[in-house]
Amino acid sequence: MIANRNILEMKDLIWEAKFGIEKESLRVTPEGFLAHTPHPFPDNPKIERDFCENQVEVITGADNSVEEMYAELCRLQTAVLRTLKTMPGGPEYLWPFSNPPYVKGEADIPIAVFEGDLKEEQIYREYLAEKYGKKKMLYSGIHFNFSFGEELLKRGFQKSGQASYQAYKDQVYLELSKKMTAYSWLVVYLTAASPVMDASFIEGENMDRGTLARYASARCSEIGYWNPEPVVFDFHSPETYLAGLQAELDSGRLRELGEFYYPVRLKPTREYTIAHLRENGIDHMEIRTIDLNPLSPYGFMIEDAKFLHLLFLYLASLPDAEFDADAQLRALRNVKRAAWYDDTRILIETGAEKKRPIREAALEVLGEIERFFAPLENAEAENLIRYQKEKITDPDRRYAARIRRVYGDSFVKRGMELIKAYTEQLTGTE
Repeated sequence: MIANRNILEMKDLIWEAKFGIEKESLRVTPEGFLAHTPHPFPDNPKIERDFCENQVEVITGADNSVEEMYAELCRLQTAVLRTLKTMPGGPEYLWPFSNPPYVKGEADIPIAVFEGDLKEEQIYREYLAEKYGKKKMLYSGIHFNFSFGEELLKRGFQKSGQASYQAYKDQVYLELSKKMTAYSWLVVYLTAASPVMDASFIEGENMDRGTLARYASARCSEIGYWNPEPVVFDFHSPETYLAGLQAELDSGRLRELGEFYYPVRLKPTREYTIAHLRENGIDHMEIRTIDLNPLSPYGFMIEDAKFLHLLFLYLASLPDAEFDADAQLRALRNVKRAAWYDDTRILIETGAEKKRPIREAALEVLGEIERFFAPLENAEAENLIRYQKEKITDPDRRYAARIRRVYGDSFVKRGMELIKAYTEQLTGTE
């Protein structure tokens, strides 16, 4: 397994990988209300809808580098903004935050409309609305998809002694998903960017009042999008993992795998179903705990995308470890704690009845990653790790702090000023 070797021995191959992004954003009117027009991109498979008719999801391909992925994200974002700017009924914009703008209540939230052969998609969304409530569906974020380069995996397979290449890949991604779930708190802490919320999200018509001071990332916190009961698995093998997912479906706790709200998903090349996972194997890993970042016109910092690659490589080098139910529940609690705003009071569980301040724990992990890459003398890796460290050592650099400082008052009005400026910046004047 890659995880049982020093991955740096394959330094000629470690930078080769596939990267992809799915970015959700709400379409809004110039006044900051949810748009109620039909989805304007019916024939573009790279510009879809998520839960709401007005929730745009741009989907990049599986690109060969972070730079290619980011360039594709920029092109898609710009294309969406250009179309919305010239809508027949008047301009619309992409709301730049994970937390929604003005919300007039659940009746203000239009479920995505599908017809014909796709009608089941709408029925599924109606089921989610009934089970979770529509408001929670307005949270928007980024799903980051990653897979190792084939040559790296093939070299690892040759040294593994396994008979099946796909079985080897499945085990590699299963082990990495355990580690990534255990370290998801770090990703939330470093990328949380939704510390402000309009009061209407909670209090109906009471707009333009209130901030949610407790959270740096509301969507990753305990008030975010989670299954009613935590899902835990037997991670001993891909087969036992899939059996656990199947049991959730059989019991009715999940209607589809898309309802599996976990920090990390293991995905096949095709539709996310048990059948495709069993038939085609695991193709890539999806990280689901990244907020939209309004500090970037594209909603995501390229520095964070590149750091995630470093994190995956570091985690892949660690030996495999037990990830039992207790460890899984600790990991989920840590994610929710890392989403709090006041990081001077956040304690991360590092084991049974063991806790550490999150700043201390995060700096230690970043130090370990720094030492791991030191033999490569890679200046970019050093700079990327320093960029993450500075968010902790200088609290003013933390995304949540910067956003709260600027948007803590008049959240929606200032947010609309921002996205209108971004729209002009990216599309120019017509």
